[in-house]
Amino acid sequence: MNALFGGAYSGRRVLVTGHTGFKGSWLCAWLELLGARVTGLALAPNTQPSHWELLGSAGVASREQDIRDAAAVGRIILDSTPEVIFHLAAQPLVRRSYRDPLGTLSTNVTGLVNLFEAVRASARPLVLINITTDKVYRPPVPDTGYAESDALGGHDPYSASKACAELISESWRESYFQAQGVALATARAGNVIGGGDWSADRLVPDFIRAVCSGQSLRLRRPDAIRPWQHVLEPLSGYLALGQALLASGPMAESWNFGPDPGQDLSVAELAARICRAWPGASVEADPGPHLHEAALLRLDSRKARERLGWRPVWDVDTTVSRTVDWYRDWHAGRGLNTRDDLEAYVVEARRKGLAWAG
Repeated sequence: MNALFGGAYSGRRVLVTGHTGFKGSWLCAWLELLGARVTGLALAPNTQPSHWELLGSAGVASREQDIRDAAAVGRIILDSTPEVIFHLAAQPLVRRSYRDPLGTLSTNVTGLVNLFEAVRASARPLVLINITTDKVYRPPVPDTGYAESDALGGHDPYSASKACAELISESWRESYFQAQGVALATARAGNVIGGGDWSADRLVPDFIRAVCSGQSLRLRRPDAIRPWQHVLEPLSGYLALGQALLASGPMAESWNFGPDPGQDLSVAELAARICRAWPGASVEADPGPHLHEAALLRLDSRKARERLGWRPVWDVDTTVSRTVDWYRDWHAGRGLNTRDDLEAYVVEARRKGLAWAG
């Protein structure tokens, strides 16, 4: 796989913050296959099981540190001398942000500034991609989905923290990084699913916990519509964006990586498809009351399609099938499908003629 993304990551020093989380662990698995020299910066996994621990990624230099510890972050930047940084470390849950707004903001805002200041102190050029979220936008959602130029918002503390992260990124880019040769971009993805996520308050992990314990899944907001996508979809976007930034293209800006139009589903619709893929599962409505969460999220990713040549590989049916198979095989003791999913994803990307898979 070293030749993927034009061989941009083969032998490259890459730092992934948040590498012990769901998306971070998948990204590290892919970067290892690409031949990158990966360092990780994160807290220890906060779920059991943990995809990161199940993978046993011995090729990643894992540094368990808190992104809020400025001195520790500075040491890791100096020690690892990264050429590329993917910043995924975050408190990523909306409902938890209501319970702990200070912890959410200190991680997602102060932690980001700690990273930026460590990069600034290194006085070296590099590529830096700050991963935010589709929740940074202010409603209402346009019919075509949020575009990168739409206004930022933030009803809940998590969304507000990530909108702040976008503003901070723009400030440091203009104030410091352009002169230093740091190519800083931000990336906004949809609701990712896939094997290996055991986080609280997320549809698929909640489903897996329910079905494995013989219970019905209780749906908080069955009518909420989300841009569901397999975890590999935004990761291929981040990697394609990193490739473009390494080539010194004028790409240091904000980017959406969402599913194709017509692929977004309500929570109830996605749950029904999961139930069809896992016979015996059942769902029921949870009447609440519930904390506020957006009723509709949708992304317009035309910019990434037109300028990066990126587009999704798997439709929602394939995404559900791959996700359910991953958990069912793991639950049955048949091991992890992570490598198989990665390889199948690349094969399909080649079949569709995506440039990064050439």
